[in-house]
Amino acid sequence: MPLSRRNLLLLPVAAMAAEPDNWPAFRGREGVGVSDGFPLLAAWNADPAAGKLAGVKWKSPVPGLGHSSPIIAGNRIYVCSAVRKAAGKAPLKLAVGGEPTAAQDNDEQSWVVLCYDTQTGKELWRQTARSAKPRATRHEKASHANTTLATDGEHLVAFFGSEGLYCYDLNGKLLWSRDLGLINISKYGIGWGYGSSPTIYQNRIALLCDDPDNPFLAVLSLADGKELWRVSRKGICERSWGTPFIHASASSTQVVTNGWPWTVSYDLETGKERWRIGGGGDNPIPTPFSANGWIYVTNAHGGKAPVWVVRPDAKGDLTPKDGEPKNEGLVWAGNNMGSYISTPVVYGDYIYLGNANGVVRCLHAKTGEKIFEERLSTDAQIYASVTAADGKVFFPSLDGDVYVIKAGPKFELLARNHMGEPCFATPAILKSTIFIRTTESLVAIG
Repeated sequence: MPLSRRNLLLLPVAAMAAEPDNWPAFRGREGVGVSDGFPLLAAWNADPAAGKLAGVKWKSPVPGLGHSSPIIAGNRIYVCSAVRKAAGKAPLKLAVGGEPTAAQDNDEQSWVVLCYDTQTGKELWRQTARSAKPRATRHEKASHANTTLATDGEHLVAFFGSEGLYCYDLNGKLLWSRDLGLINISKYGIGWGYGSSPTIYQNRIALLCDDPDNPFLAVLSLADGKELWRVSRKGICERSWGTPFIHASASSTQVVTNGWPWTVSYDLETGKERWRIGGGGDNPIPTPFSANGWIYVTNAHGGKAPVWVVRPDAKGDLTPKDGEPKNEGLVWAGNNMGSYISTPVVYGDYIYLGNANGVVRCLHAKTGEKIFEERLSTDAQIYASVTAADGKVFFPSLDGDVYVIKAGPKFELLARNHMGEPCFATPAILKSTIFIRTTESLVAIG
């Protein structure tokens, strides 16, 4: 018997993963960034200044500023934002490049969680998690609400770093909250802002908190927020912004964490280290994910941009020797192929990577062979993570456009779609609709 939308909201995360009516966390079901089985538009226009609107089902305003990506459970879509008390828009730099500069945006903020109807775009409820002056500064290209929510179909988890951890039901009732203290992801003497989203697996939440002064990974109970274990990452990671990835297999469940100077996997039950890889980019931002039965990790900055593909049963130090895998735990390693901010997507036989300079790279997902490397446009800046569906790969950009290429071994730009507002957030895909959050709006395209 088909599930009603009401019952779907109550499904545990394991059951939700098999259902098409959800995109429950950053990058969707199991964090892969893929949703197939339904046709999606390749071309649309959501910018009235660019001509007649086309393909827009609805467009709703989102208050404040947040790079939080939308998630979906049943007929509801959720985002979070930071709303400043002072008049005017929060400052945000859109120009190419980024200096080590904090935004002048440390006056009082309200961290809000918002719920919208997927069919109409109507705001159903909003809850203010916290109102105060931020405990840490943010980068001028970031926001005070960078993280994406996560749900198991019953709980809705929001983590704002220094501003706390909050668990709601899907109607906005606060179930519990926790203060984890100051988590100042700092570099060059300024706080760049917290960016790691919570990850839910069964009855647990994994949180990556790589404050250089006190970096740690913690796993908490979803039911009440009780801390089950915490491991220090001192000497392992000086800073990171990636979301922890939980990979389950028949023999074990592990939490994979991007980082610098070490990317590390931990046992979910105990926090004991399973494997590690040294080196890589010194600003690790992309989130690890799984495809082809393997774990994919990339990062960049500081002269290094690797892609590593790891077998789930790997153990010990997997650091490549002279750029080549030194044991069977590492399937392949690619130098100077990785992405800096955006998490790539594996779709079919290929992995697609978007970069902050507008360059798109395609590699063979099973071998690392470079297939093509092309620039979307001179204006494109890809900060949002890559998603794919219906034979198409989507690249939202800071220039206010969403670039769509045809999936496959030949670069073919299908469309450059105008949104009218910069796109930092990663889209959510539900059947034949793609939900795109811009700096000011939530837009349904279909």
